[in-house]
Amino acid sequence: MQTLQFKVDGMDCEGCVKSVTRMLSGIAGVDKVEVSLAEGKASVSFDPARAGLAEFKRAVERAGFKAP
Repeated sequence: MQTLQFKVDGMDCEGCVKSVTRMLSGIAGVDKVEVSLAEGKASVSFDPARAGLAEFKRAVERAGFKAP
């Protein structure tokens, strides 16, 4: 397992956190997701053979936020 942290822009409530968490958790190979509203970051533990940063950024954008 590998853990990656990245910035998530545009979150302003706990509903936003739940949306981002749900989208990231649905990616194959993702084991654990933690999203911090206060820090504006997501931390994802995943199998690097099955998922990566490109998939995470697409999932965040599908949830309606930006992952620069």
